[in-house]
Amino acid sequence: MTTTTSDQVIQSINPATGEIFASLEMSPLEDVPRIISRARQAQPGWAAMDATERAAIIAKAGPRLVEESERIGRMLTEEMGKPLNEAIGEVKHSGESLDAQLEEIVEALKPRELRDENTITTMQMDPYGVCVSITPWNFPILMPHSTVIPALVAGNTVILKPSEETTAVAIEYVSILNEFLPENVLQVVVGDERHGKALVKGDVNLIAFTGSREAGQHILATAGADLKRVILELGGKDPMIVLHDADIDAAADFAVNNSFRNAGQVCVSTERIYVDKRIESEFEAAMIERTNKLIQGNGLDPDTRIGPMINSNQKQKVLAQLEKAGQEGARVVMGGGAGEGNFVPLTILSDLNHDMEIMREETFGPIACVMSFEDEDNAVDLANDTPFGLGAAIFSKDVQRASRLASGMTAGMVGINKGCGGAKGSPWVGAQQSGYGFHSGPEGHRQFAQLRTISVPVS
Repeated sequence: MTTTTSDQVIQSINPATGEIFASLEMSPLEDVPRIISRARQAQPGWAAMDATERAAIIAKAGPRLVEESERIGRMLTEEMGKPLNEAIGEVKHSGESLDAQLEEIVEALKPRELRDENTITTMQMDPYGVCVSITPWNFPILMPHSTVIPALVAGNTVILKPSEETTAVAIEYVSILNEFLPENVLQVVVGDERHGKALVKGDVNLIAFTGSREAGQHILATAGADLKRVILELGGKDPMIVLHDADIDAAADFAVNNSFRNAGQVCVSTERIYVDKRIESEFEAAMIERTNKLIQGNGLDPDTRIGPMINSNQKQKVLAQLEKAGQEGARVVMGGGAGEGNFVPLTILSDLNHDMEIMREETFGPIACVMSFEDEDNAVDLANDTPFGLGAAIFSKDVQRASRLASGMTAGMVGINKGCGGAKGSPWVGAQQSGYGFHSGPEGHRQFAQLRTISVPVS
């Protein structure tokens, strides 16, 4: 089953059981302009505070998120499907890290000065106005958190349009922030694709979107008519290159975890694994051994490591791509088949080539594709053979060599002997069709504000 909508109600379905989790009244479509107007009216008062004052108000929500993490985490598992400990951790982390996040944003937004013999220029960061944040279902707390918080600290008012798959948990998140925020500084729109389109076309200044490439293309085209500012975090087809000198145990641990966590429903899931032919058999065996230990099931079961797909539509997309790969000659090393309900068995494929759709287009499901190579430069060419460019990983004991290869990759983020996430302060950035603008880290926080320069002559 999948989430269903009418003109009045969204029914959110528990993907593990098929039962209705919540029935939510949809925001009337004709109310969208009024919601934007309320945000517009509230924005000058919010912007009149400085960033430190705004951050101090938002910081009060941190302890409340931690306090409510078990309750909201359980809701997240029932609405989205991920294991309970991961769901609670998502909520708890958002609260526990909020102070540090706010401190980083405030620092990033501070005025900076340039000076030469004739002129003193102050670079200041001003709010855009009204920001629309449209977020996905796979991380229904962390994804809103990564855009709503910097937008608010920058002095914008925010309208959050969460995925219709996980609206109930998003409402809980907004309600905690709104315990402390002035009225209409943060609003939530309960709706579907029509509501998202109405917001994008509306009288707003900034659109922050995380989701599919296709939806991002539509948003960019629509926003371009009014030259609205846009931040897009889109899909990926993340590659992993395993060189012959790699620590096979460490590489296999990463490959299995990053291919299958969240049932593969992660923008930086490892979907393509290129392995030096000399270690292919050993690496494949290590992956199978580790995959066999992962338990799929209802996220409320304490033994579950991998939950279901979000809905039947997503499951069918994955199965269709898997079936086509089989018709084109791919070999199922383990897994395969449809599974019950919204579950797709953890699957490893081999005997692959780049004529196959599954090696070029995003899967967003628990399918790991393993392909061998003989020349490492050719492996980089294969890794780059996709319109996407979000994350990538290279495993090798020779870090200098791996760094040289990483410099030739088109991904926005490359990890060596680790995932693609960077040190504290690193942005979350995609290249090619995986991103348009970026967020997180000081540079990402500044994308939520208008850079303005004010120059005076040296007296």
